[in-house]
Amino acid sequence: MAQPDESSDEPSGDGADRRPEASGRGWPLLGPLVVALFLAYFLLPEHTLGPERPVLSWTVFGVALTAIALLLVKHMRDALFDRPGTVVALVSLMCLSVLLFSSAYFVMSHHPGEFTGLRTRLDALYFALLTLATISYGDITPHGQSVRLVILLQILYTLVFLTAAATSLTGKLRRTAATRPPRGTTKRGPD
Repeated sequence: MAQPDESSDEPSGDGADRRPEASGRGWPLLGPLVVALFLAYFLLPEHTLGPERPVLSWTVFGVALTAIALLLVKHMRDALFDRPGTVVALVSLMCLSVLLFSSAYFVMSHHPGEFTGLRTRLDALYFALLTLATISYGDITPHGQSVRLVILLQILYTLVFLTAAATSLTGKLRRTAATRPPRGTTKRGPD
């Protein structure tokens, strides 16, 4: 019985040969993209939003949160079909959503009576991550009703979108790992 030519460029028909390569193209972008998101978070001015412009602030927050949610849903669907680039997109969008909530907390901290203990962007990021993890150390305390509303939104957003995105992401990574041959072996055809 003749062995198939392993060096041929013809696809095997199941797509397994192309999937790992296609899903790995975006990995070099992930680190710089996440770093750029965090740099933007720490460097962009916040004075255009806040208690002086509540309608603009809530509109920007709502539109950004909705856009991220829609993109998360799109990329979760893409992950189910093993489309390339979904891992980088999901990780970036998950980071972006945390940074959006963190930005909201930082902007809201400028309004008297909203927070105790939140003074810097790092404090806001710390508080957003603690809220995401559903823990608290008591060093930052929300007092205002609008901050409590945003915290409730973050908890619901995390339960619905970030949990689903993390599940899609891990499923995609498992399927990708399952299609790769073990290290040091080559893929062989049927004997």
